[in-house]
Amino acid sequence: MLYWVRNDLRVHDNPALTMAYRQGCRDAIFLGCKKQWNQHHLSPIKQDFIYRHLIVLATKLADLGVRFHFVEVEDFSGQQHWLMNWQDERRQQQQSAEVFANNEVELNEQQRDQHLIARGLTLSLFEADVIVPKGQVVTAAGEMYRVFTPFKRAWIKAVMHHSFECLANPEADQATQNKVDNQQAIEQLQACRNNLDKSSSDWPDAKMVMSEQLGDWLEDNVLDYGKQRDFPAKAATSKLSPCLSIGAISPRLLMRLLLQRHPMVMEQPESSAFCWLNELIWREFYRHLLHAYPNLIKGENFNRQYDAIAWRNDPEEFSRWCQGKTGYPLVDAAMRQLNQTGWMHNRLRMVVASFLTKDLLIDWRWGEQYFMEQLIDGDFAANNGGWQWAASTGCDAQPYFRIFNPITQSQKFDPNGEFIRKYVPELADIPERHIHFPHQYLIDKSCENLYESAMVDHKHARERTLAAYKACR
Repeated sequence: MLYWVRNDLRVHDNPALTMAYRQGCRDAIFLGCKKQWNQHHLSPIKQDFIYRHLIVLATKLADLGVRFHFVEVEDFSGQQHWLMNWQDERRQQQQSAEVFANNEVELNEQQRDQHLIARGLTLSLFEADVIVPKGQVVTAAGEMYRVFTPFKRAWIKAVMHHSFECLANPEADQATQNKVDNQQAIEQLQACRNNLDKSSSDWPDAKMVMSEQLGDWLEDNVLDYGKQRDFPAKAATSKLSPCLSIGAISPRLLMRLLLQRHPMVMEQPESSAFCWLNELIWREFYRHLLHAYPNLIKGENFNRQYDAIAWRNDPEEFSRWCQGKTGYPLVDAAMRQLNQTGWMHNRLRMVVASFLTKDLLIDWRWGEQYFMEQLIDGDFAANNGGWQWAASTGCDAQPYFRIFNPITQSQKFDPNGEFIRKYVPELADIPERHIHFPHQYLIDKSCENLYESAMVDHKHARERTLAAYKACR
């Protein structure tokens, strides 16, 4: 028997590991496929984060008497080849060849698993990445909701009426109390980290998050979340997304801990705690959506009427956006935060996505890919859902005529320019009243070369975009 480690880098609430362990499985494997990761635009910082958590996982599995193996293959085909060879060897030795794994929602991963099953691999799959199993929150007609709010109501009803299971950590019994040595695999993983050009060391691992930060967040900080979450200069968000994106923290555990501290949260939609829960439900919505519409991973617009949008797709403008040199301070600060840290505040993700798709009229797929190439918390379902929401091409997306004004967004959510000054240091000495769009001030001071000129006039760009979208309707 074999536990196949995938996007579930944890011991707690891990159904595949728990079931495998109960049945006597004492071997786990991670089949690394760097070529496939690169094809899927997995960022170097997220790769490093994965390796770090694999090291932690290997150590925890050693305490359970589980041997951890790390094998590098090229891609998903290489994973299939290795597993089929392993199965043949096991059967020749008349040993169990069952493989336990947690499901993955993305299309290529689904096709890989289906191919393995079709070839005869005994692959037992479990649900571990959502609170309510995908496919169980549907309309009366049995279809996936196309609007978030009714999905949310049905999702809450499912949690309240049917509850959910959060599994405890496997416990070593008397027969398996002796540790095993997983040092060789740990050294292999560390070597992989050493070959990357970006480190995730500034981000705490899941063990530290759960032991030192999560309790305080759920007990106290979440109470200010509703009022403070949109201000990027404030430390007002949980920053749990990196751990969620690699399965290092279970969403069911988060839900259980939230309910322990705020048992009435689902009946208090105006509360700050519910505001944070709402973000977890959005995460569920996009994963359920991808389960129902797997072709979203092929870059399709959910709303196909916008397939004919005449994107401008100017490479030079896209490059300036990527570098944070648009001439709009909040946009530039956000992009520089992404490039420097591998993360971006959620409000700013909406602002920069609106700017790319609506001000520059550049295809949302360009931005979606760039985000995946940079983000430590890159998650296809959430990233695709967010970009299609901003571009008005997605499921329950913002209306096409809703176009964020980057100056008013800056004035509203970074009123003192604190965030801008941190990431656009050339504007550090600009007076507060000019910080959000400093160009006339710089001209008056004869220092216009201090900062990039504005790429576009927002009013003109808005009119151009409205015309492009109306032409498709």
